[in-house]
Amino acid sequence: MAWVLKMDEVIESGLVHDFDASLSGIGQELGAGAYSMSDVLALPIFKQEDPSLPLDGETKHPPFQYVMCAATSPAVKLHDETLTYLNQGQSYEIRMLDNRKMGDMPEISGKLVKSIIRVVFHDRRLQYTEHQQLEGWKWNRPGDRLLDLDIPMSVGIIDTRTNPSQLNAVEFLWDPAKRTSAFIQVHCISTEFTPRKHGGEKGVPFRIQVDTFKQNENGEYTDHLHSASCQIKVFKPKGADRKQKTDREKMEKRTAHEKEKYQPSYDTTILTECSPWPDTPTTYANNSPSPAPTFTSSQQSTCSVPDSNSSSPNHQGDGVSQASGEQIQPSATTQETQQWLLKNRFSSYTRLFSNFSGADLLKLTKEDLVQICGAADGIRLYNSLKS
Repeated sequence: MAWVLKMDEVIESGLVHDFDASLSGIGQELGAGAYSMSDVLALPIFKQEDPSLPLDGETKHPPFQYVMCAATSPAVKLHDETLTYLNQGQSYEIRMLDNRKMGDMPEISGKLVKSIIRVVFHDRRLQYTEHQQLEGWKWNRPGDRLLDLDIPMSVGIIDTRTNPSQLNAVEFLWDPAKRTSAFIQVHCISTEFTPRKHGGEKGVPFRIQVDTFKQNENGEYTDHLHSASCQIKVFKPKGADRKQKTDREKMEKRTAHEKEKYQPSYDTTILTECSPWPDTPTTYANNSPSPAPTFTSSQQSTCSVPDSNSSSPNHQGDGVSQASGEQIQPSATTQETQQWLLKNRFSSYTRLFSNFSGADLLKLTKEDLVQICGAADGIRLYNSLKS
């Protein structure tokens, strides 16, 4: 028994000695160049601690990429989102690029996809009141759109459509396998949505957002594939060029140390991935050969008089009865309003009032109508509305 206890003491003392020896020298070999935290973090025990992180070789790869051919501002801090200045009404190219790897999304190979381009508010506060903001803009700019496609300059886009009730969106089909460029024109300027204050106005930023969809089983383009957006500000013609120049001159005056805190200006703007716009799947679902009721073909222009053959079955009978009446009702749809204008010999103003419902038209005062239509027609239209 004593021999066993003695052997235990020998073994224990040997283990302590070996352990002490193994600790000696720690810290002596860890000079500044010999120690790297990245090497430690690369050890297996530190990998995949966060289950939300993608596994090696499984990095999220967006199927598409959208690049707008407009330079980013040099006056944006390193970790902030890029900002791009646009001129009102100028055509800017957005390149629609197929970014899929070999074998990705085989279900869309050889098929068309649908993209919707929007100009929306960047500020959350304005997003909550977007409808009121856009209605106010429409009131001040009757017949105009916030966003248009420059069809002659665009390449590879098919079946372009616009919705008279959505002045800030355009949609089209395109083939990812072919070169595709959509040229957009933004007609609203950033200062139109700021309260008028003394000492100048600071324009609000907008966003250009692209949402892309594939066909579902019913042939409707409602299955979301990808969304991306970028931040912009829109100036009166030539204003964006002046603002870009001003930002560049400001940056040139900064010290080298200060410049390091800012991003360089890039020749193009890459739209970054984002969540899909909330109302995309249903509003733009129909893709039958004939346009959906609320849409007007781009070749006909959104300001043309709607074709009665394309009206909704639910509204055809109502439209005829409305037009046959002497007075327009507040409940009249935009199409019924167009028919009333035609019947009452105001056909030259159907383009101006293409987006007006009966309620919109009845809100106009005599002064409004005189300003829009001139004295003679303005008073005649006012009397017809009030008859």
